[in-house]
Amino acid sequence: MASAISSSEARSGQVALVTGAAHGFGTEIARALHRAGCRVGLADIDVAAAVRAANDIDTTGATTAGLELDVCIAAGFEAARDELIRRWGTVEVLVNCAAVTLTTPTLEIPPEEFAKVLAVNAGGTFTGCQIFGRYFKTRGYGRIVNVASLAGQNGGTSTGAHYAASKGAILTLTRVFARELAAFGVTVNAVAPGPLDLPSVHRLVPADRLAAVIDSIPVKTLGDAAFVADIVARLAARDAGYATGATWDINGGLLMR
Repeated sequence: MASAISSSEARSGQVALVTGAAHGFGTEIARALHRAGCRVGLADIDVAAAVRAANDIDTTGATTAGLELDVCIAAGFEAARDELIRRWGTVEVLVNCAAVTLTTPTLEIPPEEFAKVLAVNAGGTFTGCQIFGRYFKTRGYGRIVNVASLAGQNGGTSTGAHYAASKGAILTLTRVFARELAAFGVTVNAVAPGPLDLPSVHRLVPADRLAAVIDSIPVKTLGDAAFVADIVARLAARDAGYATGATWDINGGLLMR
């Protein structure tokens, strides 16, 4: 009879790529994966900031790496994948976190701004899932976690229509890729957080409006980004193979189902 393995052992030894990892929630996800025993590539269009974030997690550079990645360019995902394989011999986990968050009023969003947000948020997620999905399929194993949002489920209250639309698209793409890859040992899930206690949230939402947002949350507080990041890491675990095509709601009770 095979001996049972612990949760920490089940999550150790993998290599992960996190997009949009230079700041905010992306960095929190990279930290959580690193705590779970992964070597982590922190990818961002701002490569200098990605390198700083990587060095902050591991000053030795042995288990983290800052990488340049424009998620709108398929070749960028391929280059990041190949760099992780060159550096550590493998890659098993992709977290699509890169996003543009804008709050332009719906009737004032110019077409080019709408297109940009959709291209980065939904298009970047699609391209990442496609490039890494192909690679994981050939290996017979992989974990993909997409960062969606409550805004993609309720239309958003503090963010723009383009952001909400892009996050709704991510929820659909998660199910599409989960179905496509399930038979090949590859899982695809999403997390859909409500408002998190992050500098970006405080920057985007004026203090008086943020107070009203918090008051509207049943638990009366912003979400803990580190906790949500730990959920991402758990979904990336080797023993998480029975969870796929799911959206994990973490929103303080704003959406119950």
